[in-house]
Amino acid sequence: MYPKDLKYDREHEWVKVEGDTAILGISHFAQDQLGEVVYVDLPSVGDSLSAGESFGEIESVKSVSELFAPVTGEIIEVNDGLGDAPETVNEDPYGEGWMVKVTMSDASELDALMDADSYEAFIAEEA
Repeated sequence: MYPKDLKYDREHEWVKVEGDTAILGISHFAQDQLGEVVYVDLPSVGDSLSAGESFGEIESVKSVSELFAPVTGEIIEVNDGLGDAPETVNEDPYGEGWMVKVTMSDASELDALMDADSYEAFIAEEA
């Protein structure tokens, strides 16, 4: 359920690393807790993210939640498709439901993130 090639943070965001680019999204657990996603508010290309800081919001029929950046860097691409189809986050959180792509400024921040097994254990402790 949690892809082994991703890193995860305590706020339930995931990171897929491709060279110096990080693709960010929310985990299956997060989308499941939110319920039906109806709106995603994302930053713009060129904006800077700081690890641990909010970079947007995701709204579901249940609540509004902040999105937190697991890494620091500059946004190079935003998934504009989520504006018209926010439910994609529910349907494919690790594929078409990605949110932003970032050029990382400090790859060592990845060391503070969890692998899939650690993330599953983290979720089990929270339950």
